[in-house]
Amino acid sequence: MNKKLVLPLLLVVQFLLLKFLSFFPEFVERYYSNGFYPVLSRISRITLGKIPFSVGDLIYGIVIFLLLRWFWNKRKTWKTAWKDNLLSLIGFVSVFYFLFNLLWGINYIRVPLYQKLKLERDYSMEELIRFTERVIIKVNTIHSQIEKNDSLKVTVPYTRDQIFEKTINGYGHLAKTFPFFSYRHKSVKASLISTPLTYMGFSGYLNPFTNEAQVNDLIPLPNFATTTCHEMAHQIGYASESEANFIGYMASIHNDDIYFQYSGYTYALRYCLHNIELKQEGGSEALLPLIHPGVLANFKDSDTFWDSHQNFMEPLFKVFYDHFLKINQQKDGMESYSKFVDLLIHYYREKPL
Repeated sequence: MNKKLVLPLLLVVQFLLLKFLSFFPEFVERYYSNGFYPVLSRISRITLGKIPFSVGDLIYGIVIFLLLRWFWNKRKTWKTAWKDNLLSLIGFVSVFYFLFNLLWGINYIRVPLYQKLKLERDYSMEELIRFTERVIIKVNTIHSQIEKNDSLKVTVPYTRDQIFEKTINGYGHLAKTFPFFSYRHKSVKASLISTPLTYMGFSGYLNPFTNEAQVNDLIPLPNFATTTCHEMAHQIGYASESEANFIGYMASIHNDDIYFQYSGYTYALRYCLHNIELKQEGGSEALLPLIHPGVLANFKDSDTFWDSHQNFMEPLFKVFYDHFLKINQQKDGMESYSKFVDLLIHYYREKPL
């Protein structure tokens, strides 16, 4: 067999193996997500967590440079040796995909969180509106504790590094109720590529190869705490975006710091309003007058930030990531982020906010 065919064929084998494993989430949960992965991720975070800059971003930069150099060196051979070049490229993808799944990606096919928490999945429009009204009351209450004037937006008094340090508090409290959300050995970094991330439309990401939580340090501070907690949820093995949203929210509201609580509850409120609009365009308009003007001002700041960085490439990155999520068992793609409202509604069905 041509040696150049080995890695491309292994890519096919990987797809088939992952598809096979997807029928056995309990096996993945026991032996990978709660077996191999925690040991590996702990080693990665202990090793790299104290390094003040993003090692993963540097690695990505080096890989991209080497790829571009390879394309440049092969530029005159694409017509004469296109098969060999294509096989080499697919071989690289095969190795990349293998490492991605071994080091983190298999978590996509673990037991869904709604099953672990024994929650239902569906809800009616009426339930969504009632829950959103409850969240609005909670958000307004916390806003009033921070700002005595309901028209003033919340200004977070911390630096981004201070927020990174404070995130452990929320996870510590959360783990008392849910031990499987325990987080140790912090490895959270401001991404070196925050500007590109902003233009791509992303608030952060987990580097699966170094297990560093990368946070876009340009996003508005009221959103920063819960975004950080979201990326940390990926670090402890929850790959689903809806589950990371839920855990990030829970870690925020369980934090002793009121600015973290504000970040968490406003995060939930925005998704609730978004989901109402998905179900019924204009359905959220009647709820907006119930929200403190200062809270809406924070929302407007966030919208202005993202609107000012819109560009023709952003939708392409979103489409790519949408398909990436669907390939990795997230059938709702980008909309899976919003699915965490499902978890919220059923989790709080008989609980106070």
